[in-house]
Amino acid sequence: MTDLETMPAAEDAGAEYEVAEESIAPQAVPETPEAEPTAPASSRTRIVALALALLLSFSLGIMSGFFMSVYILPQRFEAALAEIVARQAAEAATSANKGAASQEVRPAANIAPQYRLPISYGDLGPQLLAAGGIDLDKFVAVYQRAGQPLNNKQLAILQEGSDEPIVLSAENAYFLLNFFWAVGLVNRNPILTEGAMMQYGGEEQIARFASTGGWTIGRKQPAELYASREIISLTPEQQALLEEVATNVYRPCCNNPTDFPDCNHGMAMLGLLELMAATGADAESMYAAAKWANAFWFPQQSQNLARFFQASQNQNFDQIDAQQAVSAAFFSGAGYRSVHQWLANNGLLEQAPSGASCGV
Repeated sequence: MTDLETMPAAEDAGAEYEVAEESIAPQAVPETPEAEPTAPASSRTRIVALALALLLSFSLGIMSGFFMSVYILPQRFEAALAEIVARQAAEAATSANKGAASQEVRPAANIAPQYRLPISYGDLGPQLLAAGGIDLDKFVAVYQRAGQPLNNKQLAILQEGSDEPIVLSAENAYFLLNFFWAVGLVNRNPILTEGAMMQYGGEEQIARFASTGGWTIGRKQPAELYASREIISLTPEQQALLEEVATNVYRPCCNNPTDFPDCNHGMAMLGLLELMAATGADAESMYAAAKWANAFWFPQQSQNLARFFQASQNQNFDQIDAQQAVSAAFFSGAGYRSVHQWLANNGLLEQAPSGASCGV
């Protein structure tokens, strides 16, 4: 997840998060006066039974996070796959009854070269520069070293802002990833100030995550930048929608949803969804934006997801239900491994799995 040796792996952080949600904290057992020699044995038996029950409850809580990754998410994938197969079989039977020729499964289609979002950059670039979230010289140098120097339009987005619609593509995916990483990191939002990041990091430890400590191209330290300025304002209704969607949007580099943005992809997705929500987008549009952002931020995994849906349901990537495409069952770390394994088992895997960098 991160190049910083002091940071926990994102998947470990995710396991911690899931355990914390599902574990049952042991309750303190009231002190019991020492039983008199004549006390019934049944009282002592009840006390021992209560202690054992509390110990078992605590142990089960610790194990719940493990089972979420190893058993529950793969089961979700299997249930979702079974539903797909059943629906496909029903459709095939209907076509056969009508005398229609059955369709052959087409080869996995390439993902569209770009996707236009219903939002623009506005003045986010200048606000990020003013807040110290982006050091322009450092930002420019990163792309120079990567062999992808910023063009005049991208420099203008940072320095002057832009009202042009945001278009996702392979050519600007790296620019957008770091741009929205800065947005998600700097913008003050309850997901950062009250959510999982604060619960499992706290103000003193917040810089230990890949999404915070890994941000090295700002003019301030990550802890200073974290939720430091309200650059995207949301109404209570928009905030509720953001939290609903963020809880259900996953990334294949770990098992964490966007409301636990402990890596760069999660923080960038948070920034993107915040901007979508602020413009009045509905849940369907927000899931679609997340699906296509993942397509360009995780191109190989998305190609395999497209190959899976082509083979199992004869759907092109643009036909896949967006919420399903970003769900835990298919695009979390465990969910994607299930997709990958299904492709391998059916001889449809063309490339070995690879991760995505969680650094700048």
